[in-house]
Amino acid sequence: MLKPLLILALGTTPALAQMAGMNSGSPMAGMAQSRQGVAGSPLMEPGQSAFAAIAEVVRALEADPQTDWENVNIDLLRQHLRDMDVVTIDSTTQTDQIEGGLRFTVTGSPAVAPSIIRMVLAHAQMVDGIDGWAYSAVAIKGGAILTVTVPPSGLAKLKGLGFYGLLASGIHHQPHHWMMANGMSMGG
Repeated sequence: MLKPLLILALGTTPALAQMAGMNSGSPMAGMAQSRQGVAGSPLMEPGQSAFAAIAEVVRALEADPQTDWENVNIDLLRQHLRDMDVVTIDSTTQTDQIEGGLRFTVTGSPAVAPSIIRMVLAHAQMVDGIDGWAYSAVAIKGGAILTVTVPPSGLAKLKGLGFYGLLASGIHHQPHHWMMANGMSMGG
């Protein structure tokens, strides 16, 4: 039973189906062959999320004949993606309700604090004013404080998203990452 589950999770080629003991009479044989991978492999994902994001950017840069390789800065993008992971995984947040919004005190170890400061300050600057939500941020010892005030109709959403949901919401990440990779700054 483990082999078919593995094949469903990964997709397959006829060769992998044969290795898994699935013959053409198997009820899963047609389904297993329907997923296409990359370069003859059954796989689509090039690695963990930061690696995958960088790989996507590199493919787009290579496909664009207008790419100015003198300005490309994948190292800057990598640092930002690292900051995203570190803040999401290794920070802690205390949330306090304030009039019209929430205050998030985000802290971490000495190794995590610089990532928190870069992410929180840049995020506040980038999204301030969108949909009538006001963001302000200050660096503190060990991290940063993010204050968000919203129209009354947005308070439930703000509470539901919390700090980590706020960081992940919106569609500004892709343009931001593209600009960073091309050597243009949009903040941390």
